[in-house]
Amino acid sequence: MTIKEVAERYHISQDTLRYYERVKMIPEVTRTASGIRDYQEEDLKWVELAICMRSAGLPIEAMIEYVNLFQQGNETIPARLELLYNQMEILKLKKKQINETMNKLSYKISHYEVALKTGKLTWTDDEEE
Repeated sequence: MTIKEVAERYHISQDTLRYYERVKMIPEVTRTASGIRDYQEEDLKWVELAICMRSAGLPIEAMIEYVNLFQQGNETIPARLELLYNQMEILKLKKKQINETMNKLSYKISHYEVALKTGKLTWTDDEEE
């Protein structure tokens, strides 16, 4: 697949794909004899992982470290596992924070909906649950 096709498939820019490769967030992409990027299935798996990790808010540095460890071989499996565990814990904390924020917003929304129906606001914005 060409870089244009990959960009269209994953709804990201060609510049983003080049950036991922340049900073080593993904391993070097397969190239044709003339040096043009020719994304193979394995390359696409790395692109998908990078997009997934970034969309979850994981730092670029973590992805770079993961790729670096991967390229060093199977002896780095424990380190890769530890890196993934650490990122999972970070995501769990973010998820907890998001859930708490959503609960607070739901509470406030429900009170505003009642206020719209009754014409009365039964609490103030600075009021805590």
